Amino acid sequence: MSTYVLGVDVGTTSVKTVLFETGSRSVAASHALPTTSDIIDHNLIKAKEQESGRIIDTLNRCLGLLPRDKLQHVIRIGLSGQMHGVLFWKAKSGSDWSKRDFFTTTDTSQLVTWQDGRCSSHFLSSLPKPHSHISVATGFGCATIFWYMRHRPEFLEDFTVAGTIQDYVVSMLCGLDGCVMTPQNAASWGFFNTSSNQWNIDILKGAGFPLHLLPQCVPSGGLAGQTCSDWHGIPAGTPVGAALGDFQSSVYSCMSAQTDAVLNISTSAQLTFAMPADFRPPDSPQPASSISYFPYFEDSYLAVAASLNGGNALATFVEMLTSWMKELGAEMSDSCLYEKLIHSALNQETSDLRVSPTILGERHDPLCLGQVTNISTTNLSLGHLTRALCRGILDNITSMMPAERLQQAGVRRIVGSGSAIARNEVLRQEVEKAFAQPVVYGQNADSAVGVAMVLCDLL
Repeated sequence: MSTYVLGVDVGTTSVKTVLFETGSRSVAASHALPTTSDIIDHNLIKAKEQESGRIIDTLNRCLGLLPRDKLQHVIRIGLSGQMHGVLFWKAKSGSDWSKRDFFTTTDTSQLVTWQDGRCSSHFLSSLPKPHSHISVATGFGCATIFWYMRHRPEFLEDFTVAGTIQDYVVSMLCGLDGCVMTPQNAASWGFFNTSSNQWNIDILKGAGFPLHLLPQCVPSGGLAGQTCSDWHGIPAGTPVGAALGDFQSSVYSCMSAQTDAVLNISTSAQLTFAMPADFRPPDSPQPASSISYFPYFEDSYLAVAASLNGGNALATFVEMLTSWMKELGAEMSDSCLYEKLIHSALNQETSDLRVSPTILGERHDPLCLGQVTNISTTNLSLGHLTRALCRGILDNITSMMPAERLQQAGVRRIVGSGSAIARNEVLRQEVEKAFAQPVVYGQNADSAVGVAMVLCDLL
């Protein structure tokens, strides 16, 4: 009889579920659903907050599409999701299990996403300095809690628990009164020391931070508990892994060798490779550095150039053109316009137009916004502009992680992945121009598959 690990990735724009067969180590079934009907999701790309109930409803629909006879033979559940963000809920009443074998949200806040911009540079500079190698940025869980503490303290009084959206799902599945969190997600909140795997309790306490909202830390790859009830046919008592970061899970799914670097371009963009086993990050933040060190598994780290600007720059470009066309009395769907832009750029192999796509700034340089330069009368076509924008996305990520850094690390191959790369041939062409190493696209990075693989490897 076949057994399965259920892998779930909970995002703000989509939810994906995967049944991973333990014997063959292959995907037996999977489904992904958007949390919105927008094709390019430009509304969600700009959103500061997301309706947590809608995300959980999408999760329930996605699980309902998987074969129930296989769900009955799930022996472990793994979850990953978008890091940095924060959701608040009430212990003991954060969910409603009365609707048969699934839960819905009750007594929860909106999900404040990683793209939230309420914490200005001035506000962040007023926070205490963390004892961690990771700088605190807007959208980080602890920064958001500090903001509520200072500007809307009454909001925090309504809730007793906080975590990421994936931590919330784990807590509800296991019937936990509190929240457990892995270092992968804790580091993304800020004020967490990955060397000691502890929160900066003394620093936070001194600043009046509500310490009861800090989750309990457990190892990445460890278990959080067992399902407290049947869940879409999965039996009660099934072990549930503590939630992992979507980035680390996606890397786990496709980094098959230590000499691989993974380039992922979806909404945002990341370029990463594994550090040596004995690497330890610096003791304090390096806010001006474009390279961060993310906790991975078993005290190891990934070197990461994490750009805020990726597929969202292309989506904003499409949205801008759509808006202009409406003002001019012409209309075209986003998907049709996107296809025409790609076609025009494929006919324009090079361009001397220069586009810096940093419309959201970067965490290490938030004031460096987008630019279009070297404009002439001969390079203003849509083909030129689309080609230059795609190249600009690659120029930006490779400026954050220079070629010599990859060579020093012994990187021999680039694994390209992500929805923007998958659907955009022009972007793939620019990827191959940007790197000296060969580029492969065979195995797409997939957080749901990655988290299932982690739980399977623990069997």
